[in-house]
Amino acid sequence: MLTLSHLSKSFGAMKAVDDVSFTVQPGEILGLIGQNGAGKTTTFRMILNFMTPDQGTILWKGHAFTSRDYDQLGYLPEERGLYPKMTVEEQILYFAQLRGRKAADVKPRIDDWLARFAVKGKRTDKIKDLSKGNQQKVQLIATLIHEPALIILDEPFSGLDPVNAGLLEDGIEWLKAKGAAIIFSSHDMTNVAKISDRIVMLRQGQIALAGTVDEIRQQFGRTKLFLESPLTQTTLEALPGVSRVTPHGQQLEITLTDEAVGPQIFELATKAGYIPEFSQQAPSLDEIFRIKVAETND
Repeated sequence: MLTLSHLSKSFGAMKAVDDVSFTVQPGEILGLIGQNGAGKTTTFRMILNFMTPDQGTILWKGHAFTSRDYDQLGYLPEERGLYPKMTVEEQILYFAQLRGRKAADVKPRIDDWLARFAVKGKRTDKIKDLSKGNQQKVQLIATLIHEPALIILDEPFSGLDPVNAGLLEDGIEWLKAKGAAIIFSSHDMTNVAKISDRIVMLRQGQIALAGTVDEIRQQFGRTKLFLESPLTQTTLEALPGVSRVTPHGQQLEITLTDEAVGPQIFELATKAGYIPEFSQQAPSLDEIFRIKVAETND
């Protein structure tokens, strides 16, 4: 288990990380979210020992990281870096050997990993001859091929199309099933909501939200309503407790200031009988992210 306790880091007068605490269990995926500059990458760098915290502790399985523990770690940085003149095989072997793995143990598994991420290229191809997307997948394989116990992925979905993003999600889930503790950052709340067991949102270096997706959404109440009925946009906008009505074809998306208004709208909408749709929900993770960011800017 990875445990961060009261972690803080400043650069001059700027406090990049301010009293941050969380844990990541084996077999768990933690989504670390926040605006650019919120403290995500600084947090990663302190875990990786690239930076020393000003305050707080970082423990792996109850003790400070040792060199052997770091060999069990996989890290994909936001800024990608590969050696363009190396072949795919040479690149993967190089990173595996840096983590203490023997080439003879890694070589037989390279083709399986290339197939898992649908890399378009052979193990003998040079990195510079691959497309940007395939280079990114090779670096991801180099990060994961030693099947690390702790995995840190900084914006792993950046630049991936939906198909390749799905392959990455499958790879992350596969490693989770094998017991890895996984932390990843992303600005795509769809990916975060889909694969995260828990989420931590950083805002100006502090934890603004923490919990499962459902726990976080329920904190905001069921203030989002989707309706298809005889009621018009004008009628709904005139109701107390309705802050916004957005049409989507026949469907109306209604934002409420109070979830208690929902039953009143249902009663009005069904006055004449059956309606095709009424769904009252908590806001999406993307909407919650925007709400918390807006609080920062107020």
